Amino acid sequence: MTSATPSSERRVSARIGAISESATLAVDAKAKALKAAGRPVIGFGAGEPDFPTPDYIVEAAVAACRDPKFHRYTPAGGLPELKKAIAAKTLRDSGYEVDASQVLVTNGGKQAIYEAFAAILDPGDEVIVPAPYWTTYPESIRLAGGVPVEVVADETTGYRVSVEQLEAARTERTKVVLFVSPSNPTGAVYNEADAKAIGEWAAEHGLWVLTDEIYEHLVYGDAKFTSLPVLVPALRDKCIVVNGVAKTYAMTGWRVGWVIAPQDVIKAATNLQSHATSNVSNVAQVAALAAVSGDLEAVAEMRKAFDRRRQTMVKMLNEIDGVYCPTPEGAFYAYPSVKELLGKEIRGKRPQDSVELAALILDEAEVAVVPGEAFGTPGYLRLSYALGDEDLVEGVTRIQNLLAEAKA
Repeated sequence: MTSATPSSERRVSARIGAISESATLAVDAKAKALKAAGRPVIGFGAGEPDFPTPDYIVEAAVAACRDPKFHRYTPAGGLPELKKAIAAKTLRDSGYEVDASQVLVTNGGKQAIYEAFAAILDPGDEVIVPAPYWTTYPESIRLAGGVPVEVVADETTGYRVSVEQLEAARTERTKVVLFVSPSNPTGAVYNEADAKAIGEWAAEHGLWVLTDEIYEHLVYGDAKFTSLPVLVPALRDKCIVVNGVAKTYAMTGWRVGWVIAPQDVIKAATNLQSHATSNVSNVAQVAALAAVSGDLEAVAEMRKAFDRRRQTMVKMLNEIDGVYCPTPEGAFYAYPSVKELLGKEIRGKRPQDSVELAALILDEAEVAVVPGEAFGTPGYLRLSYALGDEDLVEGVTRIQNLLAEAKA
């Protein structure tokens, strides 16, 4: 007879066991599974452009597949020609001048974020994280030994935090402030004055800033993207920029991101990557080289479509009683408040939080959305408008029809 495993013996480490699954990927996987089973599910879950990767990028990858030099290991930190091209692209697109030695090419933006935090955080260091936040940020901070400290903004400020809120959250353990504009999940974009104020506050207190610029080219109307180390040069020695090709060039599956940081941080993060993954796939790196070296015509066309869909989605969501959706200025997400609907009866159920409401919408309307709990703010839903116009209208119409049945 075998004895039971002692309760004190963990099969999975506490550190890894504490990580939650990516909520956005989980919703997308469930939606795809239901569609595969024959259900007409429309998914608003994943932040993924519905456009194909431009042909010239694909052709560069095909050529790389045939070139034996790309069949071997290459430098862990990235192809030298790609690092140089990323530095040139950064100067072209944001006005931030960096050297290729300040660039690390990573397996997508997620690895860039984790390695950046891992390179600068010691156990117990605090990172101020404006919420709503993308699900990966706090998990990456915890994995790196840090402590995420949330600062919450809501729809009344367009989901933008103030310097006063950041200062109230600062302690003697604060080491980093996270800055994301345009934002996932809200689409919020900070104007130049507010972004500069945050940068100057961080510089005044000697804080590091990690700024995620992945949506730099997806801004609409009068909104403008501004790069924090360009606005506040005093930050440059303590600023880390993460970016990638996923959103700008419709290359989510190619998995190429990068970190731009002071050379000592890049050296440390490259050492980590040399043991974790070695080099990013050479074929994907060559594709990324073609992307960042080319023009921005493809993203300009995508932006027109996203802008049109953005306006349609926001208008339709705001037509629902109990829903309020600020107009996003960037990225490709809407983040409506559904707090007034919670507790109301909808088809015999009374959802008490946005997790239950999202589940009800999936079951009854066959539409997949992500609940605000995934982004640190219960009472909201995130909907991506990076899908076809017809599906968008059909999906939101289903939500309208379902939520119209809500009653006290």
